[in-house]
Amino acid sequence: MDSAQQIAFDLKDRSSITLVKKEASRLAQKMTLSAKQLAELDIIISEISTNLLKHAGGGEIILRGIVDGDTRAVEVLSIDSGPGMSDPARMIEDGVSTTGTLGQGLGAIKRLSDQFQIYSVPGWGTILMVRVFKQNPSKVNPFRYGIYPIVLPKPGEQYCGDLFSWKANAYFLKVMLADGLGHGILAQQASEKAAEAFQKSLFNTPHQILTDMHHQVKSTRGLVATVGVYDLTAKTWQFCGIGNISTRLHDAISSKSYLPYNGIVGVNIPRHLESQTVKSEAGRHLVLCSDGVSSRWDASKHIGAFRCDQSILAAVIYKDFARHSDDTSVVVVKT
Repeated sequence: MDSAQQIAFDLKDRSSITLVKKEASRLAQKMTLSAKQLAELDIIISEISTNLLKHAGGGEIILRGIVDGDTRAVEVLSIDSGPGMSDPARMIEDGVSTTGTLGQGLGAIKRLSDQFQIYSVPGWGTILMVRVFKQNPSKVNPFRYGIYPIVLPKPGEQYCGDLFSWKANAYFLKVMLADGLGHGILAQQASEKAAEAFQKSLFNTPHQILTDMHHQVKSTRGLVATVGVYDLTAKTWQFCGIGNISTRLHDAISSKSYLPYNGIVGVNIPRHLESQTVKSEAGRHLVLCSDGVSSRWDASKHIGAFRCDQSILAAVIYKDFARHSDDTSVVVVKT
């Protein structure tokens, strides 16, 4: 799953709804959705925004364009810290309302969406995920690989120094999360140069890929990065990281962290690097986070989120642990 640049909106009043709709329309056109789908997405955004303001006092909406092979889609994540719901399934039924309205908002959103999920905890808040596809997805997940990123610039910044990239063939799935030093355009240029080197590298081990990247980005201000390579045949992960990218294999009850080397890619890295090899286990996801997320992040309090779409799991981590003072990345990889 490749992704266009994501954009987040802090929805505090109705004046912001027009901006969200405008960006959603632009993104939908970029994903070549039909005129009918654009109109339906407009309704979805209206209903989500109204729900956020009415029931949660506002919240955040994150838009993402998805490109994965022939698949094109727009994803909408709604995140709030409102009262939450004790029975989300019941609230989706038409006619059910907590505020005396007709109670058709969530039902309408679900009907107009190709994929729809809610994760809600009373007293914590609610995360809503919807996707609208250019072509109707089959009952089988339309994505080739389970890769679910949230990558956002520092609030108020146009450029994002965090960048996620991936590639795959019949034998390996390779992922990289980079964080250019500082923020702004120079940080973005460093990460873009690293992603270009990552995509061109012919190596199959993370430490060799990182060494390759190091030589290719010396003209930039430098970055920190982690590379993971999943062997599709052996069912093993290999990791190697330089700098403060958090790398964990996480399931509903436990997580294991993999420590990076000290250094800066493009400036100075250890002379000898090695990759760590880990056997993959059923139900475990790879989670990568930049330092825009607290190093103390922990998703184990949200066991239910591990039964949801992985975009919701990424949003749970983002909601609870994003610092909102730097470029921010949370990437979940399901194998």
